[in-house]
Amino acid sequence: MIFPSNRVRIVIATKPVDFRKQHDGLVAHVKSVLRKDPFTGTVFAFRAKRADRLKLIYWDGTGLVMVYKRLEDQGFVWPAIRDGVMSLNHAQFEALFSGLDWRRVRALSARRPAAAE
Repeated sequence: MIFPSNRVRIVIATKPVDFRKQHDGLVAHVKSVLRKDPFTGTVFAFRAKRADRLKLIYWDGTGLVMVYKRLEDQGFVWPAIRDGVMSLNHAQFEALFSGLDWRRVRALSARRPAAAE
């Protein structure tokens, strides 16, 4: 998948949305329900009532990009349905997008070196 840099913030809307919504409807949802700015370059991920579909929108600096994906044989592993949002790191998002269990993905952390060797 063509995806912005791994430094981009990824926000998951935990409550299902109406999948008939397109760019403008999802932007309105981000503004009014999630209370976020959709034009910051943040990737917003939405789920349908059926767990086998997802939509992404993000602003790439020149326009809104929307991605739609449907899994054929299984569903995505989604967070529990509740009001609000949650963030995923890039590795967790890649696992979610691939249909894997993103909850099993942990990013490595390293201490900042005191001096270059």
